[in-house]
Amino acid sequence: MASEDTPDLINRLPRSTSAALFHLRFSTGPLYHAWTLLVVCCLVCFRPLRWDDPYQDRVEAWRRFLPAQVMLPTPTPTPTPLPLPERARVPILMYHYVSEPPVGADRIRLDLTVTPENFRAQLRYLADAGYHTITLSDLYLYLTQGIPLPDKPVVLTFDDGYRDAYEVVFPMLQEYGFTGTFFVLATPAHFESPGYLTWAQMKEMAEGGMDIQAHGRDHVDLRGRSYDYLVYQILGIQEAIYYHTGRLPRFFCYPSGRYDKDVIAVLKSAGYWGAVTTEWGYTHSLDNIFTMPRIRIRGSDTLASFVRRLEGR
Repeated sequence: MASEDTPDLINRLPRSTSAALFHLRFSTGPLYHAWTLLVVCCLVCFRPLRWDDPYQDRVEAWRRFLPAQVMLPTPTPTPTPLPLPERARVPILMYHYVSEPPVGADRIRLDLTVTPENFRAQLRYLADAGYHTITLSDLYLYLTQGIPLPDKPVVLTFDDGYRDAYEVVFPMLQEYGFTGTFFVLATPAHFESPGYLTWAQMKEMAEGGMDIQAHGRDHVDLRGRSYDYLVYQILGIQEAIYYHTGRLPRFFCYPSGRYDKDVIAVLKSAGYWGAVTTEWGYTHSLDNIFTMPRIRIRGSDTLASFVRRLEGR
């Protein structure tokens, strides 16, 4: 005979469960009583489905009884990394003075000086031909991370930190929406030597989108120097630029293009990413990131010869 508690327990079950046990509620005898308790325990523990449940509810409920490994989500495939570019063909143009040559200028000064009129014509050609100026950092990130470069990239570099970089070059570059990379010296800036950039001017240029990079504390041949002297020249200019502009330079320009393995070793230890030379060339890779070639723009260049140099024709 079923105990008095059994019907009450059954009554508390869902309607579909009660219907399934309708005939058991009124049964008597030990066998029926045992079966009643067994079924009730199973139903309470396993919470079977109501027959009127929607299909989706039944499917989701039965998922509780599947093996654990079946419930694991499908792993997201790992994308295959794209190979990094091996090299980049980017002209790095090299300028020095952009000004009218002084009276009595010698052959070297004339060769290093591009007049403002010619410089403007060169910028106009770059803009009209669809060139986009980039920095050396852009080139480095392309080679090391594959970050794309714009169409027809070009780097404009200006050596020695002459005053005309602020008075002539800076406003012209802004006019055309271009950026330039300026390799500067620390000692002339410290003493505000006539004809050279001051720290205040460099800071203004950096805030205006120009790239201020390192050329040494002084314009000296670094070959065959002691370790301490190299640290003074290489780390010294890096710290000075960072102090005065708030931007850490990552690239170095060898004074007069002269360097040796010790210079490169100190550059690497100081955290530089690369360096440029005065050697001729267009192609750059991680193999020559500390000896990147450039294209010298001469004072005697016409627009036609400038284009030939730019395009390697």
